[in-house]
Amino acid sequence: MQKNQFRWKIGGAAGYGITATGLVFAKACARGGLHIFDYTEYPSLIRGGHNTYQVKVDDREVFVHDNAADLLVALNEETLTLHLNELEHGAGILYDPAVVTLDKDRMASRGLKLFPMPLMAIAKEKGEPIMQNMAALGASFALVKYPFSFLETAIQDTFSGRKKDDQVSLANIAAARSGYEFIEKQFASVDFPYHLEPLQDPPERLVITGNEAIALGAIQAGCSFYVAYPMSPSSSILHTMAAYAEEFGIVVKHAEDEISVANMAIGASWAGARSMLATSGGGFSLMVEALGLAGITETPVVMINAQRPGPATGLPTWTEQADLRFVIHAAQGEFPRFVIAPGDVEECFLAAGEAFNLAEKYQTPVIILLDKFLSESHATRAPFDISRIAIERGDILSERDLEGKKDYRRYEVTASGISPRVLPGTKGGLHIANSDEHDTYGYSNESSDNRTEQMEKRLRKVASAADQLPQPKLEGTSNAQVTLVGWGSTKGPIREAARLLEGMGITVNRLHLKHVWPFPVKAVASILRGARQSIVVENNATGQLFGLIREMTGIEANAKVLKFDGRPFYANEIKESVQEIIKKHA
Repeated sequence: MQKNQFRWKIGGAAGYGITATGLVFAKACARGGLHIFDYTEYPSLIRGGHNTYQVKVDDREVFVHDNAADLLVALNEETLTLHLNELEHGAGILYDPAVVTLDKDRMASRGLKLFPMPLMAIAKEKGEPIMQNMAALGASFALVKYPFSFLETAIQDTFSGRKKDDQVSLANIAAARSGYEFIEKQFASVDFPYHLEPLQDPPERLVITGNEAIALGAIQAGCSFYVAYPMSPSSSILHTMAAYAEEFGIVVKHAEDEISVANMAIGASWAGARSMLATSGGGFSLMVEALGLAGITETPVVMINAQRPGPATGLPTWTEQADLRFVIHAAQGEFPRFVIAPGDVEECFLAAGEAFNLAEKYQTPVIILLDKFLSESHATRAPFDISRIAIERGDILSERDLEGKKDYRRYEVTASGISPRVLPGTKGGLHIANSDEHDTYGYSNESSDNRTEQMEKRLRKVASAADQLPQPKLEGTSNAQVTLVGWGSTKGPIREAARLLEGMGITVNRLHLKHVWPFPVKAVASILRGARQSIVVENNATGQLFGLIREMTGIEANAKVLKFDGRPFYANEIKESVQEIIKKHA
């Protein structure tokens, strides 16, 4: 019997409620004190296509999902066709024989356990055909002997606030209960080797995505203006911000296109709002000229690029880490910017606070890099410590500060490169915000001396910031055989892969880069010089971090592990790649 370690997957056509069902499963497990990590896949279709939702459950913290399932809920035959190879000996298949036909002898030869049940009939009896997903959910928990009460409350909360929520909630609970009771009666004697048991005193935990964490962090950081044009996988940031807009006094704007989004955000920021926007790579491409406007006018703004595979439309609902070089160098000319790539939901929450403070302190754009994997996957975490986000607005002059000054120079040349700013309407702070090269007052000026002076002033901001940013640290075994290096969302898969490798007797430590620009040259160079064998892991085809490390430090890592098929890394993929590299270099 395997206790509190379970991998569940449901698949079916779009419209079957796959996403809602998976999230209810995850929340029900978390309410019993168990950890979860989930991942959903869906095609870039307006209607139809194959959807899946998988949840890994454990009694210890989970950092990534697996490419295997212990129970597959097949709501149609396509699910069985596509995912049968993910089932190991002893795994189960839950299905409706009126909908799914399978070869029982073949399944038995593979050591699979079959759980046929009338899902559609139960659904129609309790309400609507779509409720077969709830019947399957109840059946799934019965198979692992998990108390129904946790599922019941999760369903209630999922449907709260909707029209006729009482009737809808009660019907879904009834369907789930019928599925649960069917398994208890019909398969009581079947030995299914997985068991989920809630903790006696379950701790309070969040079940949250990277996008939701970013939004909550932005709210805590005092974001007062959020603007976006919906683009997967960033869209749920807009949904979350809109849900809390009234409560926290935030202006949330759905603009007509990405060009408008960027210019609105910059305008709001110039007017004194803490403004943020989010998009994906295609939308960010349209924002590039406006990004340069923020750079030359020294206007703070927080921009989120939730990456998906390109180029062009690419794979709109899949994941990749291929925009690192792009966002570092986007927009013509040279100007300071910061690029932050959080690796988990807690880092997402804190990154929002860091981004606003950096943007206002250094009066320049800050870009947060997410991706579909981090943006849309749920993980369990303890409630965030909101005291870790402090609001630091930088050098803003008030009317009192300006009293007695003959003139105010918005782009005054300073040793730090940071010129004190004033908000529009401040008495004595009249100035021009000019997108041409300008003098200290903001007037257009094309002289060579002025250009040199203003360019050097702006770039000094990066030089002064580089050593003040949090520096990356090596985590794990000291003097390890292998140092795994990653950025952004590879943090979880690398961490789990390190756990697997350590279990095989291969010592591993990890270097995770969250602040990727300005690049932490000294820290990375020092760590890699001491590494016995360094391997860079990233979700792109060209090894962008691998090349950036070589460019910035002069050090080339020993190897790289790349994946660019639109899917995130599984821990065992990294483990196997590392084993091959070790053999090759032995």
